[in-house]
Amino acid sequence: MKTLTKELSAHLWEGTVIPAHPLALNADRKINEQYQRLLTRYYMASGAGGIAIAVHSTQFEIRDPEVNLFETVLKWASEEIDQANLDRPFVKVAGICGPTEQATREAEIAVRYGYDIGLLSMGGLQGWTEEEILERTRAVAAILPVFGFYLQPSVGGRIFSYEFWLEFAKIENVVAIKCASFNRYQTIDVMRAVANSGRHDKIAMYTGNDDNIVNDLMTTYRFPVNGRTIAVDFKGGLLGHWAVWTQKAVSLLAETKAYKQNPTNATADALLSKAIAVTESNAAFFDPSHDFHGCIPGIHEVLYRQGLMEGIWCLNPKEVLSPGQSEEIDRMYREYPELNDDAFVRDFLSQQ
Repeated sequence: MKTLTKELSAHLWEGTVIPAHPLALNADRKINEQYQRLLTRYYMASGAGGIAIAVHSTQFEIRDPEVNLFETVLKWASEEIDQANLDRPFVKVAGICGPTEQATREAEIAVRYGYDIGLLSMGGLQGWTEEEILERTRAVAAILPVFGFYLQPSVGGRIFSYEFWLEFAKIENVVAIKCASFNRYQTIDVMRAVANSGRHDKIAMYTGNDDNIVNDLMTTYRFPVNGRTIAVDFKGGLLGHWAVWTQKAVSLLAETKAYKQNPTNATADALLSKAIAVTESNAAFFDPSHDFHGCIPGIHEVLYRQGLMEGIWCLNPKEVLSPGQSEEIDRMYREYPELNDDAFVRDFLSQQ
């Protein structure tokens, strides 16, 4: 069983930015190695503390036999990270999907390519009982550390009970949980479960709530547990939203950390106002007005405009920008210019 090093455990616990790595294609919808590797270098240069690849933003179709890119994307990202020889911690997270047999096979491949943690998707298991899903989690955790994942139902996830998350948090080698329920009630369920699990000091909580990023990072959840108060908070984020404008996401996380060290009303007011701008920009990228149909093309569109992708193609030709989505991204650039990192990207590209 692979376990997390003390250095990476401390790194996760301190809190960092983990972008969900997209898939760079050419006009023939074949992987574009130049831009795929360029994206990985961009995330490192931006100050991100890790990447998550073979996840939703990398497109689940990479696992289809006729596409067969799962190992390729893992390999190339790992190679770029190793070649960078960074002088700081950087966590490699591999997306893991499917029934137990597939999930354990993917976990073994991730270990082979040097990945530290598996982000374990709960998607596609609607017919499974909660106990069956816990058993699947234990099987994967016996291979490598697990990053749990509460995925919202609108993009293939399902709702789990408080009791499920309580048992999930008790599993040895679960080292982190990404909460992307997009729902306050369900988010509280996970946080309370971690507080009551006896492992609240061993599980790093990461927000995936793209509609509530800043608020999540600002908030400390406090729960009464056996006569004392246990505090749980979001340390950082593992987000598709942070696949774009990543350098500014790093700055945003630093701002929220500074606020929690020294909370003032003025800082809180400024951050809560910024939270609205961040959520609005997420709406432009992720396309909730069309049931998130354009969420991956929306990310691609921003990266394409910046010169980090050759185009916005997806493996599924039907995945395109929704009507009005490009105009909404235009509006984000006009109304919230402080959120983009275009100047940083230009400088980065000039050095490639």
